[in-house]
Amino acid sequence: MKDLGGNGLRARRRVRLAAALAAVSTVAAGLGVRAVLGGDVAKCAGDALYTVLLYTLLVLVAPRVRPGRAAVVAAALSWAVELFQLTGLPDVWGRHGVLVRLVLGSTFNPPDLFWYLVGAGCAGALHRLLRTSRIAAADGSGRPFRQG
Repeated sequence: MKDLGGNGLRARRRVRLAAALAAVSTVAAGLGVRAVLGGDVAKCAGDALYTVLLYTLLVLVAPRVRPGRAAVVAAALSWAVELFQLTGLPDVWGRHGVLVRLVLGSTFNPPDLFWYLVGAGCAGALHRLLRTSRIAAADGSGRPFRQG
């Protein structure tokens, strides 16, 4: 299987490095949005970026994951965390630790489910675009590589 224009350890290392940089950039973007915008816009962007961060961490762990699958898994994890908030446990646990509150949130908010999908879709689309352009460049033909 051709993956990002090359096989093997070197290609996976490149993908992992890109995913790590994307994760750091996503956290920075989330903090920046909260600092600059505030309010509902920052909340919605933060929800989408939460899923983008999960997406980048997934690619970091599994660099050969396809964009569609990564998007579905990242959205599903985000939804699972949001639905877990219905139990009230994240709110209780979050009172004892900032990290728990950052990861699990506190209270269920139905619109968050939509913004998780937005984040997963954007991350998947960008991943597919980068993957396709990288494969096309490695192929030398300028055409995207199609897997049969």
